[in-house]
Amino acid sequence: MNIKINLLIVFLVLSTFVYGQTSSKNQPVTYLNNRAPLRQNPYIELPLGAIKPQGWLKEMLIRQKDGATGNLDKLYPLVMNKRNGWLGGDGDQWERGPYWIDGLLPLAYILNDKDLIAKTKPWVEWAIKSQQPDGYFGPAKDYGPEPGLQRDNSRDWWPKIVMLKILKQYYSATGDKRVIGLMTNYFKYQLKELPEYPLDHWSFWARYRAGDNLMVVYWLYNITGDKFLLDLGDLLHKQTFDFANAFLNTPLLSQAGSIHGVNLAQGMKEPIIYYQQHPEQKYWDATEKGYADLHKYDEMAHGLFGGDEALHGNDPTQGSELCTAVEMMFTLESTLEITGDVGYADRLEKIAFNALPAQVAENLTDRQYFQQANQVMLTRHTRNFDVNHSGTDVCYGLLTGYPCCTSNMHQGWPKFTQNLWYATADKGLAALVYSPSEVTAYVGEGSQVSFKEETNYPFDEGIKFTLTTPKKNKTVSFPLHLRVPHWCTQASVKLNGKVLQEAAGGQIIKIQRNWKTGDVVELDLPMHISNNTWHENSVSVERGPITYALKIGEAVTHVKNDKDSIDYGSAYDEIRPTTPWNYALIKTEINKLNESYQIEKTGKVSDYPWTMGNAPITIRTKAKRIPSWQLYNEMTGPIPYSTTYGQETEKEEEITLIPYGCTKLRISQFPVAGH
Repeated sequence: MNIKINLLIVFLVLSTFVYGQTSSKNQPVTYLNNRAPLRQNPYIELPLGAIKPQGWLKEMLIRQKDGATGNLDKLYPLVMNKRNGWLGGDGDQWERGPYWIDGLLPLAYILNDKDLIAKTKPWVEWAIKSQQPDGYFGPAKDYGPEPGLQRDNSRDWWPKIVMLKILKQYYSATGDKRVIGLMTNYFKYQLKELPEYPLDHWSFWARYRAGDNLMVVYWLYNITGDKFLLDLGDLLHKQTFDFANAFLNTPLLSQAGSIHGVNLAQGMKEPIIYYQQHPEQKYWDATEKGYADLHKYDEMAHGLFGGDEALHGNDPTQGSELCTAVEMMFTLESTLEITGDVGYADRLEKIAFNALPAQVAENLTDRQYFQQANQVMLTRHTRNFDVNHSGTDVCYGLLTGYPCCTSNMHQGWPKFTQNLWYATADKGLAALVYSPSEVTAYVGEGSQVSFKEETNYPFDEGIKFTLTTPKKNKTVSFPLHLRVPHWCTQASVKLNGKVLQEAAGGQIIKIQRNWKTGDVVELDLPMHISNNTWHENSVSVERGPITYALKIGEAVTHVKNDKDSIDYGSAYDEIRPTTPWNYALIKTEINKLNESYQIEKTGKVSDYPWTMGNAPITIRTKAKRIPSWQLYNEMTGPIPYSTTYGQETEKEEEITLIPYGCTKLRISQFPVAGH
């Protein structure tokens, strides 16, 4: 081992600098992996702002800026105004304010938008300056009830967990050392107070969601090396709901109503987070089994599970909460970094490219509280959900259903952008999730490089990476990691126009070489039509990471709400179908799918592809209507079993499928009719 590598190891162990900051002119710039005794991870998060979105993904973030994310203080002043407890006021002081900033802050720094950054500053400053001598920070006084506000439980551990995530991101973007002081003092406070006031003392939420608290504890330990943080890690784990045991030894995921859906989505990362401190196989196995059982018992074609609000199985008319989508995405992003397992990136893309764009309107303001995999009537009506909110749950509006999602939906696309690229343990870069973007980072012995990722993925199969280094004539040695999704049977990689290698799905390709400015890597991920089987043997049509759904005509009614506007907003949209929906797909053998499904491309991907009119790809196929499959309770009735002997069907006709994320009304899980 040469002297330079030895010096780098010393730097990794001793340096308190992270996220690409230099500690002196003589030391290389690098990214800290876990500090001993924490287990080393294969991938390391890059500093906030190192990854910039391009193409359609940039348009998503711009629409967030112009929509609810950038303007929630104006759109939802009852909660997000200066009365908010996280600004020192006597208004709402629980989760909603921190939820908003947890999405607004990464959006602001990724876009480097001065106005958005300025909007986050009062929240950050008040949180830091609120710290008391004993280490506590945040709102500290309870107030009486007031319509539309949560003004009690000020000392609850749970909202502080969200603010810890915000401050971690803020430090990543700015290096403000006050964050380190605040967290150090607060974690000492937690270590002292949790034995007497455990995570579920004020409410049960923190007991299920403390994996995020634990994640920030380990992050701080990697910076400071304070040993008491490991003791706090053990204490937090002990008081957190035992997901590992529940996944391995109980029927938790096969029983309806067994756990709150967002608690599951947010909390199921805890075993793999704790695995970093105690790398016992049971935590790894529990994580794998949890996802496997979730898929088996509760998952649907959009990538989420039935949780409306409690776990509710996999019937395609059960709801999936918008908070579940963004929290599950963050859980998968966190799990991917620790495990390096391709499957978690596949799951992440499934949600990001299907469930998330479908559940939020194109103005990035109106959204559904619950979405359904088979969704044909979006009206104010009480449905067979575990929880209903005066029937508004599937209508598109700012506050329909419940306003937690109004506040929490903002983290989805910014954190997705933040997790497209990672630094690697072998001092390289990894593209593990794909979308148009550009990354600037340090590799090798501290050389700065940039990759421009040009692609229309997930609609197109090709991804082009072009390298730039500051010194054009200098070569830089480092590895580039590229993911091959499980759905891709045979990927190919070209380097500067020549085929470098081919690889089957479900693995990481690593290219180790001396790189120079202008090097081009082209990754081709051929997409094929495939079917997956779901509830009652229903079938989905998929191509690459996208699920395709029936194109249904829409009649939109804008409803002015004079009945209960404080709870559900002043207006919302109802949507009804104008074309038939009760189709069964024709039974097709796997080796003949390409004959039965005709793919048509528009030739161009719009800046905003997620509408019925902008769908970049359509699929045409044959289907038969089932006359007996009708509406029930303003939903599709029970889906016919596939295949039912003697099922009455009408004549064969052609239908059009479009990407799930482009739909508001849809059938994505079809019954199957015989030939």
